[in-house]
Amino acid sequence: MTTRKWILVGVCAIVAAAAAIVGWREFSRSPYPDWIAKSNGRLEAEQVDITSKLPGRIIQVLVDEGQMVDAGTVLVRLDATEIAAQLGAGEAQVRRAEQAIDEAEHAVALRLSVRTLAMQEFDRAKGLYEKGTATAETLDQRRSALDSAEAAYQAGLSSVGGAKAALEAAQSDVARLKSILGETVLTAPRRGRIQYKLMQAGEVAGAGSRILTLIDLADVYMTVFLPANVAAPLAIGDEARLILDPVPQYVVPANVSFVAAEAQFTPKSVETAEEREQLMFRVKLQIAPDLLQKFESQVKTGVRGVGFVRTRRDLPWPASLETKLPQ
Repeated sequence: MTTRKWILVGVCAIVAAAAAIVGWREFSRSPYPDWIAKSNGRLEAEQVDITSKLPGRIIQVLVDEGQMVDAGTVLVRLDATEIAAQLGAGEAQVRRAEQAIDEAEHAVALRLSVRTLAMQEFDRAKGLYEKGTATAETLDQRRSALDSAEAAYQAGLSSVGGAKAALEAAQSDVARLKSILGETVLTAPRRGRIQYKLMQAGEVAGAGSRILTLIDLADVYMTVFLPANVAAPLAIGDEARLILDPVPQYVVPANVSFVAAEAQFTPKSVETAEEREQLMFRVKLQIAPDLLQKFESQVKTGVRGVGFVRTRRDLPWPASLETKLPQ
């Protein structure tokens, strides 16, 4: 009886092992043609850090995590009291410079009149002197008066130039302060979803501090790693397909947007064809922006799934990988 029991156990073990082998082979057998390659990956999107260029206290954070914002939407306001005061002083300086220009130009106009009169009197004295009816002393006096008027006129022109230079400097300072004031209001550089809210109103942000993180939902892709024999025939723009784990009933169309020029994993020496087949290349499968916009509210990054590519673009996609999207 003991021997029979051991024989029965052995037979059962052999049958179980055979069933496991058959089951594994069936499971590992790809349901896709040999020109279809697949790899695991996850959805990613370009992230934009909303940072403070200037140090300052945060007055308002006007958005919440998960909120969609358009380009130009005001996201954060920093305390601008000091900058606003400096800007007011700068604008007052501009007004003073403008007034100084008006006064200098008025003085130049008067000095021009004096110079014109002095020139006329000199010409008259010169004519009389040549006729012998005026003395050399009188001519010298008129020449001296003309020289003084000319010097005063040139000095007036210099004053106008100096006043204009002061105005330009004041205007430049105002423009600089306005630029700084603008940096106290942080806006969205593009449309996207607020992913993280890292600081709150009342906190002090340092220069370069991250306050929010925005994800650009117009730039969503899946990164996969494919062996050399699959990556080699791929070209930018080739069609691809994505099946996401949470919604396996849908097939999302995509395109190859990047193929790494160098292998992600390279042994110290690659000598045999078998070793070369082990090289893995990073490939990005990009979802079209118009499709992303259509399903914007449903797009989520970090979702895992499987990416599919064709090594032969002249052959059709199998029916199971035809595009299928929510209605």
